[in-house]
Amino acid sequence: MYLQSIMSNTRKKLRSHAANMITIANLAFGGAAIMATMNETPAYSVLFIFIAGLLDRFDGMVARKFQVESALGKQLDSMSDIISFGVAPALLLYSLVLQEFSTAGMAITIIYIACGAFRLARFNISESNGFFTGLPITVAGVILTLSYFAIDIIPSVSYMFLFIILAFLMISTFTLKKV
Repeated sequence: MYLQSIMSNTRKKLRSHAANMITIANLAFGGAAIMATMNETPAYSVLFIFIAGLLDRFDGMVARKFQVESALGKQLDSMSDIISFGVAPALLLYSLVLQEFSTAGMAITIIYIACGAFRLARFNISESNGFFTGLPITVAGVILTLSYFAIDIIPSVSYMFLFIILAFLMISTFTLKKV
């Protein structure tokens, strides 16, 4: 009986931390993407951002499945998302394209990151109603990361517009149904 009680408690603890561990893995891959960019290995950065995206997709599903959604989990998810889908893709594309625009490239990169942070902060203080307000930062970050594959096709100046458009969409007030 005692062993069964210990096993039950262990299962409960594992369930309660499963979603947060997935979220921390998201954060870790976002951090690894930043380091890959700093080490001039952009293909790894792209891969790590996409892995972070997969993990971000599953952390909420796991939390809901095990009924362990929490305010801490919501905050941790947002902190991970600003790294993985705000800073990591912005630095990747800045280092490859926007750096050639000097101060303007820096400013636009910072605007994108700031709008992502604003969007996440707004999400964290809003009540869950089945809709996202503005473009989720995960979607913006993945779009920005996907644009890596068009660097040789699209003129560099187009990236300045892409950053601004995604930044605007993140802070806009249109709604998207959660899937």
